[in-house]
Amino acid sequence: MANSSNIVAVHYRVGHKIGEGSFGIIFEGVNLLDNTPVAIKFESRKSDAPQLKDEFKAYRILSGTPGIPQCFYYGHHGSTHNILIIDLLGPSLEDLFDWCRRKFSVKTVCLLAKQMIRRVQAIHEYDLIYRDIKPDNFLVGNPQLPSRDVLYMVDFGMAKQFRDLRTKQHIPYKEKKALSGTARYMSINTHLGIEQSRRDDLESLGHVFFYFLKGSLPWQGLKANTNKAKYEKIGEKKLNTSINELCFGLPIQFAEYLSNVRSLKFEETPDYDYLVRLMDLALESLGEADDGYYDWMDLNNGRGWDLTLNKKPNLHGYGNPDPPQKRVRDVKPRQSSQSQ
Repeated sequence: MANSSNIVAVHYRVGHKIGEGSFGIIFEGVNLLDNTPVAIKFESRKSDAPQLKDEFKAYRILSGTPGIPQCFYYGHHGSTHNILIIDLLGPSLEDLFDWCRRKFSVKTVCLLAKQMIRRVQAIHEYDLIYRDIKPDNFLVGNPQLPSRDVLYMVDFGMAKQFRDLRTKQHIPYKEKKALSGTARYMSINTHLGIEQSRRDDLESLGHVFFYFLKGSLPWQGLKANTNKAKYEKIGEKKLNTSINELCFGLPIQFAEYLSNVRSLKFEETPDYDYLVRLMDLALESLGEADDGYYDWMDLNNGRGWDLTLNKKPNLHGYGNPDPPQKRVRDVKPRQSSQSQ
């Protein structure tokens, strides 16, 4: 019999803690009506920067969109906390990147990029921009379901409407805006204080692709006395790092992707189909195909990432202090396309 002290929203039982962040704490839980596993986020009602209400609004707008978790409940828990209940998913791309020794193959990045572009496109079609693209916010599906290798986007606390839902009028161009997002991945224009729009989400995606391909970005590890000074250094380094330098040793389509999204006008609608097609062309240049086979499927002697081995909790409930060993596959030699 469930103890009433760990029941929230009438019929959800709170399980063990699986992580915490600036928003608060996240627990694994279960819907007692049908035993569906869920994630339950707790946020103090005294928080200086509450996010769960905005996140709930975004989930409500995006309800039913492929690659967006289902939101089951948002409300108060007693007088102390707000709670948000969503699907329990698998590990983040940052977790999987760690377990793959912090380098993804070009093929895996192309497969991920196609899904990531489509997720961002779907969000934009609902008049939202995400504004905090990073590997931690893309999760694979629940390991017990057929959707285990579907990419999901989570954590919509920074999302913002970029045009009016009724009139479709775009937000105005502005400068001297405060930075919002993660400095490592944010666009150059965001560093310059320019209001974000669709182009910035897509440029941030491009920076994530290069992070996966190279293992790190040229502007990582910069030191400064204050965060403001550090962000300025990161922005300067991005501005002064040529696309050719970023793309050295990689299929040319990655350079074309970044050139395209950086050239977009503030209100311009991106050509998402073209961006996805670039990833297909990159696959073709390597003699590869979109067969749904990702690098992490080689972990643990072909079992993929394994819950029995991944016991160290992180923000999303999965983690491993010692990355599993990769299985050596018998495959034909493939053309190397990554810089050494």
